Amino acid sequence: MTLRSYVVGRVLLTIPMIVLLFTFVFLILRLLPGDPVLLHFEKPPDPATIELYRHQLGLDKPLYQQYIDYLIGIFHGDFGKSMTGDFEPVSYQIQARFPATLELTIYSMIFAVVVGVFLGVRSAKTYGSLQDNTIRIFGTITYAIPVFFLGMILQFIFAIWLGVLPPLGRFDIGQAPPHVTGLYTIDSILAGDLYSFVTAVRYLILPTITLGTVLCGIFIRLTRTNMLETLKLDFVDAAKARGLSDNAITYRYALKNAFLPILTMIGLQFAALLAGAVLTEITFSWEGLGSFLFEKISQRDYTAIQGTVVFFGILVTMVTLVLDLLYAYLDPRIRF
Repeated sequence: MTLRSYVVGRVLLTIPMIVLLFTFVFLILRLLPGDPVLLHFEKPPDPATIELYRHQLGLDKPLYQQYIDYLIGIFHGDFGKSMTGDFEPVSYQIQARFPATLELTIYSMIFAVVVGVFLGVRSAKTYGSLQDNTIRIFGTITYAIPVFFLGMILQFIFAIWLGVLPPLGRFDIGQAPPHVTGLYTIDSILAGDLYSFVTAVRYLILPTITLGTVLCGIFIRLTRTNMLETLKLDFVDAAKARGLSDNAITYRYALKNAFLPILTMIGLQFAALLAGAVLTEITFSWEGLGSFLFEKISQRDYTAIQGTVVFFGILVTMVTLVLDLLYAYLDPRIRF
């Protein structure tokens, strides 16, 4: 199978998967007990008001018509109207909160991969030593520790006890950099404002370390296992016989061969990263999609919950697709 055939087949396979996701989310929220319209009021309203709200939200239509409108809306980027407040479009709310989650996700993933791969390589290189066992224990603990608990510990040490980092929020109140991308570190660089960049980084450090540390455990274990197998292959002995330095053999050749499974795991961990972002954002009052989803679940805003879950699902599906295609490009064997 050629790379082009593989890409076409993989893209076609993604379409029914996304449609199933849309259908599953739609049906699950309709099966939940309770009338979403009544949740908008503190006291039971009169029937005319209820019907008016039903009409505004499209809930007076037959279920199949709601499903068709729902699918058409998603393909046009419309996730419906929020059931709370003044019926603001959910797509606008997602657009406003997503940059914060994206920024946290990017830095946390970079932290998790860099720390996880480095410690995994060190563990494999020092197999059976005290350093190897220490790193393995560290990886197990970080993988098992709840993200909110680790976040609270870091807040206590670095924000309350030492007072060197802010405990909550994303930026100093009312002093955010001019909005361009919504990612404060990027916007600060674009504005040429060094003070804003440093401030944005200071607010990012604790949430990034919290989320990245929890995820780096899986990368430590995966890198260690693959490096132990790779370092026993013949090409490593050949490289040593040719006089290549230990670092060159390890990081330039062995790690490159051991990296494909790690690349796959990055895609799988992306979904876990988004799930972990919900708890991390709540712990640090980070105004991203995770805290937005938590607020909407508390308010039982079904449309906003549905839109956010579908958006997360599309995002994870797209990242998985890109990584699968990248994997097929790097390793032609999986196409057959």
